[in-house]
Amino acid sequence: MSRAHQQRSTHRDRRRPHWHRPLAGFVAAASAIAGLGLAGLSAPAAAAAGTGAAAPAAVGATAGVNTSGSLFLKSAGTVPGPAEATPVLVSTGKPATASSAEASGFEAGKAVDANAATRWASAEGVDPQWIRIDLGTTHTISRVKLNWEAAYAKTYKIQTSNDGTNWTDIHSTSTGNGATDDLTLTGTGRHIRMYGTARGTAYGYSLWEFEVYGAPASGGTDTTPPSTPGSLRSTATTANSVSLAWNAATDNVGVTGYDVYRGAARVGSATGTSYTDTGLTASTSYGYTVRARDAAGNASAASNALSVTTLPASGSGPAVPFGSHARPYAPGTLKPTGAQGTLDQKTVDYYTNWKSAFVRQNCGNGWYQVISPDADHPYVAEAQGYGMVIAATMAGADPDAKKIFDGLTKWMIDHPSSVNPNLLAAEQDTACRSVNGGDGATDGDMDVAYGLLLADKQWGSSGTYDYKALAVKHINAIKKDELNPSTNLLKLGDWSSSGDQYYYISRTSDWMVDHFRAFRSATGDAAWDTVRTAHQNQITNLQASYAPNTGLLPDFVVNTNTTPKPAPGQVLEDPNDGAYWWNACRTPWRIADDAVTSGDAKSLASARKLNSWIKTKTGGDPNKIAIGYKLDGTQLSSGSEAAYFAPFALAAMTDPGSQAWLDALWNKMLAAPIDTSSYFSASIQLQVMITASGNHWVP
Repeated sequence: MSRAHQQRSTHRDRRRPHWHRPLAGFVAAASAIAGLGLAGLSAPAAAAAGTGAAAPAAVGATAGVNTSGSLFLKSAGTVPGPAEATPVLVSTGKPATASSAEASGFEAGKAVDANAATRWASAEGVDPQWIRIDLGTTHTISRVKLNWEAAYAKTYKIQTSNDGTNWTDIHSTSTGNGATDDLTLTGTGRHIRMYGTARGTAYGYSLWEFEVYGAPASGGTDTTPPSTPGSLRSTATTANSVSLAWNAATDNVGVTGYDVYRGAARVGSATGTSYTDTGLTASTSYGYTVRARDAAGNASAASNALSVTTLPASGSGPAVPFGSHARPYAPGTLKPTGAQGTLDQKTVDYYTNWKSAFVRQNCGNGWYQVISPDADHPYVAEAQGYGMVIAATMAGADPDAKKIFDGLTKWMIDHPSSVNPNLLAAEQDTACRSVNGGDGATDGDMDVAYGLLLADKQWGSSGTYDYKALAVKHINAIKKDELNPSTNLLKLGDWSSSGDQYYYISRTSDWMVDHFRAFRSATGDAAWDTVRTAHQNQITNLQASYAPNTGLLPDFVVNTNTTPKPAPGQVLEDPNDGAYWWNACRTPWRIADDAVTSGDAKSLASARKLNSWIKTKTGGDPNKIAIGYKLDGTQLSSGSEAAYFAPFALAAMTDPGSQAWLDALWNKMLAAPIDTSSYFSASIQLQVMITASGNHWVP
């Protein structure tokens, strides 16, 4: 290998267990990404990415006392709020006004619509600015949560008022630094506002959500139902899905959600004002209504009735639309408790936010890309592989799925590896040019090939791209240059060759057993059965020999030609290469994906071993899943990260006695806002939710 030092550490900047703000070395990379002019990424967000001014804390939380004496928590959005009993959210759907709006689509109401993908943004470069909410009646207020976009307030006050004219400070700070401000405070008033006097960036002020918690000052039992949701309408229709939207309802205390009915049956619920009903039949009429509900359980009257007819089936429609559940899991597999439609919708909601945060069309040429703000390059093969698998799987829920997939496919074709042109170059710069040698990385190539096989099953291969032919070329190239022929174990990339120091090292997170099954089916090559068995045997042996009490796998395995064992220290990325760290955290997901779809005894045993240990280790509390472990279960770092807690949900699905544990993990995922600074964690959680909701399938 010409560059033995080359490391496929596409998450290097993320792999710092106590990262709260970018280190100096990361600022340059963030600045480069900010300069992309990404569609959907605001100028404030781009500037803050360059300065490090608004990058959220990766893990953990810090507590302090503000200048008015109230307690506040700073978190990355994945850490729970105060430990005391949770007060009622009273601000959703309430009238909101602001001192200004940057442009149409950034009005004050966007900060109280329970939609984490919309936001209020003030005029740029002007102080002071404010946003206020009319709660309708006087309320006692105990908590305020500000979810800042990159344009945040450095100095601001939270104020209440009974008349909307005379204001009382209940919180003030001059040390704001963005991310999420979760404030425990005390106040009363009908009106509440955030009054910003000093910006944290050169731009304005912007909030994804302004949440107020409390109760009507009069107390008593709430028996008043919400108003009726207005203007129920269809926003998109496919042969297998109907996307709905409606105008927000209001309530004297606060709307907590909406129930969606297809005919007389409730098919799902939403916290925002949109829902996609999936798994429908082509050329069929369906009738819908929506009802709002509040925290007391009061339900509104039904909205206007809406009749929608799905599109005719056609050759371009997906064969396995999201939500169809056409490929049932192995008998005994658990799923989270709840209506199937709700599980599907929660997954669609998370996908919508993921797509908004990471899917882009940069540099023209008909390309789509998944950006990687937490990697050392703006585009990495792993992210494109995730994107291709996700886009093909979400067909039927997203009318643009095929268009996105084809754009990702064109990107793959136009960025070939310098070693094997049928593989994808691992890294590209801000100009969308392959860099750092332009060679391939096994993890990305595995998912690219799998995604192409999914696309062939979904849409056929007679269109713009012959997905099947591209997949077979990719699979054969993996076999030729990313598989060690003497061990039948995957190499790190096509850049490693016989005689170099990495040739007998393998990364456990690349061991995607269900992918090997798909490769065997697509090519008819029995060698993939041998490869699958070799990897499953290594999983079993590593668990038995090096993690008998935990089942944990290391990031990297060395000496694969003699006696495979965990890396003794840093062999590629950092001193924890032999621990359950930022690569191996994906192994419960990869192992369980095969277990739930194939029912294979080896995969089931490996997944159940992991599940048994983590459930006992945490006492059934997902909040206690740490960031990294030694193979004996010793915790490496504190904090909470989706890349670590989400994959264990799929291991839980394999154990019939873990329904409560699975539900706790699912609810943990739902409670964790998407981290728009980390394609890695967000993409892992989305793919876990796809499997947990019953929508993962093997082509």
